[in-house]
Amino acid sequence: MVNLDLRSLTLPVGIIRMFEVVLTCISFSLVASAGHVLSTHWDWCMFTWCFCCFFSLFILIMEFTRFSAKVPISWDDFTTAFAVLATLMCFTSSIIYPTFFTCPTCYRQIAATVSSLLCFGLYVGEVVLARLRPGGEISGFLSTVPGLLKILETLLACIIFTSLDPARFLFHPGLQWCVAVYSLCFIFALVIIFLTVGQLLSLFPFSFDKLLTVYNILATMMYMTAMVIWPLYSFENNPRPVPCSPVPGTIWLW
Repeated sequence: MVNLDLRSLTLPVGIIRMFEVVLTCISFSLVASAGHVLSTHWDWCMFTWCFCCFFSLFILIMEFTRFSAKVPISWDDFTTAFAVLATLMCFTSSIIYPTFFTCPTCYRQIAATVSSLLCFGLYVGEVVLARLRPGGEISGFLSTVPGLLKILETLLACIIFTSLDPARFLFHPGLQWCVAVYSLCFIFALVIIFLTVGQLLSLFPFSFDKLLTVYNILATMMYMTAMVIWPLYSFENNPRPVPCSPVPGTIWLW
C-alpha cells in the first residue's frame, strides 16, 4: 500500500520543485514550438530542460509516495547532486540559448530564456535549502566542496563535448589526447558520483580519501597537458569565422 506524504509538497523545497517542473516544461515547449535547429548548442539546451523537468518530477513523486525512503541509495546526496547539477545546467543554457538563437523579435525564444533564468534561480534556492541540514551538518560527500567540484567537473566536460568538432581532432594526435583526457576524467568523476550516491564506498579495500587524492593529482596533470596542447593544435591554421567581418585597423591572428 502506498502512503502519501502531502507534507513533501507543502514544504518550501517541495513548492520550489513544483515550480521547477512547470518552468522547465515551459522552456522546452516554447523552444520546440519555435522549430528544431541543427546545432549541438540547441540540443544541449533542450536536453537540459527535459532532463531537469524529468528528474524534478521524479523526485517529487518519489518523496510524495515515500518511495524515496526505500531506495538503496543516499537520497540526500542524490537530490543535492541533482540540484547543483541542474543549477549549473540551467545557468549555461540561459547563456547559450539567447546568445545563439534569440533576436529582438523572437518572442518565444525570449520567453524561453526568461523561463530558464527563473529555473536557474529556483534551483539556486533548492541548493541553499537542501545542501545544509538542521544544525549546519553536511548531508554527504556530494554536499562538500570536493563533491560539488566533481559535479562541476562533469558539467564542464559535457559542455566541452558539445563544442567539439570531430573533423578537426580526428587527424591530430594532440587533439585526440585532449579528448581522451576529457573523456577519462569525465568517466572517473561519474564513477565517483555513482559510488557515493549508491553508498558503495564501503566496498573499497582502501581509503576512499586517498584514492580521491591520487585521482585529483593525476587529473590535474592530465588537464595541464590538455591546456597546453589544445590551443597549439586547435588554433593552428584556423580560418576566420564566416560571420566575422574585419574591423578597420584590426587583423585576424590565426
